[in-house]
Amino acid sequence: MSYEAGARVRVKAGDPDYHTRVPRYVRGHTGVIVAAIDQWPLPDDSARGIDPPREETCYAVRFSAADLWGSGDHAVTVDLWESYLDRA
Repeated sequence: MSYEAGARVRVKAGDPDYHTRVPRYVRGHTGVIVAAIDQWPLPDDSARGIDPPREETCYAVRFSAADLWGSGDHAVTVDLWESYLDRA
């Protein structure tokens, strides 16, 4: 596990030509790790037929709605696998 709760991370901005569980609205944005959920198979690998898929830590990452959409005083939390993230 690479990230602790409270760590600032940036979601990778890429747009791969295969299935990914990274929502477009968080790509390239900075958020804060809320918690490490557990190790799970990477859905990108499963969708591409990679057997066995890599297992990675999945994190709950919190984003400010205003940062994502330009307005809103609430937060949005998204579950993201470790390979989707870089330190901010």
